[in-house]
Amino acid sequence: MTGPDTDDRTQPAGQPLPLPLPLPLAGIRVVEFSHMVMGPSCGLVLGDLGADVIKIEPVGAGDNTRRLPGSGAGFFPTYNRNKRSLAIDLKAPEGLALVKRLIARADVVTENFRPGALDKQGLGAEALCAAHPRLIYCSLKGFLTGPYAHRTALDEVVQMMGGLAYMTGPPGRPLRAGASVNDVMGGMFAAIGILAALQERHRTGRGQVIRSGLFENNMFLVAQHMAQFAVTGQAAAPMPARISAWAVYDVFETGDGDQIFVGVVTDSQWRLFCEAFGCDDLAGDPDLASNPQRVHARDRFMPRLRAILKRHDRAAIARVCEENGLPFAPITRPDEMFDDPHLNHPGAMVPVTLPDGRVMPVPALPLEFGGIRPGLRRDLPAAGQQGAEILAELGLGPDAVADLTERGIISGAT
Repeated sequence: MTGPDTDDRTQPAGQPLPLPLPLPLAGIRVVEFSHMVMGPSCGLVLGDLGADVIKIEPVGAGDNTRRLPGSGAGFFPTYNRNKRSLAIDLKAPEGLALVKRLIARADVVTENFRPGALDKQGLGAEALCAAHPRLIYCSLKGFLTGPYAHRTALDEVVQMMGGLAYMTGPPGRPLRAGASVNDVMGGMFAAIGILAALQERHRTGRGQVIRSGLFENNMFLVAQHMAQFAVTGQAAAPMPARISAWAVYDVFETGDGDQIFVGVVTDSQWRLFCEAFGCDDLAGDPDLASNPQRVHARDRFMPRLRAILKRHDRAAIARVCEENGLPFAPITRPDEMFDDPHLNHPGAMVPVTLPDGRVMPVPALPLEFGGIRPGLRRDLPAAGQQGAEILAELGLGPDAVADLTERGIISGAT
């Protein structure tokens, strides 16, 4: 089963195509029923790797994620490049029939709606996999099989119930992580499962049902803290109150009113740090020779290190750490990252066009193939933008598309 010609790639003027053709997933067609972050992030990975991802959206204004305010305003432009959009009325028999025809030509279906939402329309895993034995059907849900399978979940819900919020905030103040970590990683695990199922289909000729769970993803992240308790018998303290595995692993105030994180995680780094910042006597102290000794003596030397670093501005500390191979990081806001030199290295950002015509760079997939990052083949689609093109692949001509548009069964088709 193949998608459209993979040579049909678009890129802003003056920017080279990011990967040689064909892309790794060229020829794989994905029909995506998704919204928010978890489902779209799975489609993003597959689309960036070359799959033809067709996003099914409600007729009219399309996916509600397009119109989220506040902290949700960045969801759609971040996770929906390299997709085609078909805005269609699934409640209309003709619309549903067309989508089923589209699925018959697909390799993968993905969905992240509430349990049972698509089953009512004959678009659930059981019906579609029975009709199309080679189909890979991937559901991205709040919970996998178990007592909670019926529950509705959000990233915040599973962080709160699964220990991640407890570990992130200070004692008594659970705090969700500052990004949609479970949604994004849940989409990544779904993509991994799909790739594994495609490989298995090469051997068996049969597809299968894949499920990715938001709660289970959260527990995969928290597993290290569970294991810490099992190994030591001591419950893990929230990260702001933890006893670090390393003596110097903290945020320091700088002389120019900024902050910087510095980590010293080996004994050789300890000696380098002391020499670089003029406290050789600490390096020569036998009671501070090993990291475990230093962990237990933090109260003794950390005030001095804080005073030393407070005499330097952030740029100077960063320069010394970089010259000596010491781990460091300026404390930076997300909006400041648009000016980061590493993130602005060619290929690290993908330019997408917003509805108002502005071009906005977003981080590329965090992978390199032969030193090259996957980039942009298709800009963000308007709702239903590729409807005519997609329906033409099913054999519908311009008159049929115009009729469907006039009757409100599809919208936005060009």
